[in-house]
Amino acid sequence: MTQTSLNSPAPLRVAIAGLGAIGRQLATKLAAGVVPGVKLTAVSARDHAKAQAFVDTLAHPVQVLSIEQLEPQADLVIECAPAALLGDIVAPFLRQQKQAIVLSVGAILFRPELIDLARETGGTIHVPTGALIGLDTMLAAAEGNIHSVRMTTRKPPKGLEGAPHLVENRISIEGLTEPLKVFEGNARDAARGFPANLNVVVALALAGVGPERTLLEIYADPTVTRNTHTITVDSDSARFTMTIENIPSENPKTGRIVAQSVIALLRKMRSTFRVGT
Repeated sequence: MTQTSLNSPAPLRVAIAGLGAIGRQLATKLAAGVVPGVKLTAVSARDHAKAQAFVDTLAHPVQVLSIEQLEPQADLVIECAPAALLGDIVAPFLRQQKQAIVLSVGAILFRPELIDLARETGGTIHVPTGALIGLDTMLAAAEGNIHSVRMTTRKPPKGLEGAPHLVENRISIEGLTEPLKVFEGNARDAARGFPANLNVVVALALAGVGPERTLLEIYADPTVTRNTHTITVDSDSARFTMTIENIPSENPKTGRIVAQSVIALLRKMRSTFRVGT
């Protein structure tokens, strides 16, 4: 055995739960080996036949399994599924002291037992930066005193279609010709009302002052073509304002940069030289 092989860590085996727009992007990149030391071993999706047809296009063979079958096949699971499935996907990995990357960040607020489980077992939950900007700065500011956090989100109306808050309050966003404010409140209420849209504000809240003190306005805006988030923070160490305009993925509810954020996180996890907080 060579010295190189003695020192080389075992590949990180990764499973993907959910093959929507983000899951497919991640599977394609990981199967192609874009992150050294990371191997895609399995995927799970509601439609197994459709998933198998997709997997057959990947650069190397990958198993198509049920959610319950994923844990033995991987060291880390990437959750890209509907928020209601978060516990079923993540808990088996945490029980075995393994890792999970969670994209349905908003659901974490309503499943605190998963955080408790990770603490008890030594498993790890990773929340990637996703479609957000300035998360490193927020984490640093939170080491001091943050006075206020406000966020304004503007999305093309199509990106907000079907959100529970709109349905429950009978808010119509069809045929808009000018921006319409459809929500004003805190991050916890936003996560409940827009579970497929506002994971960014929950990540911001978890990094900073919490979901109750992180305030948000949401606009259905026919004048924008990108999912736009503007964040204003006032703290004892810095005052800063940040704006990001994300190009939507195939799914208008999520940005293309989300999948790239997960790839960047995996690359950082495997690197011996890491930049950023």
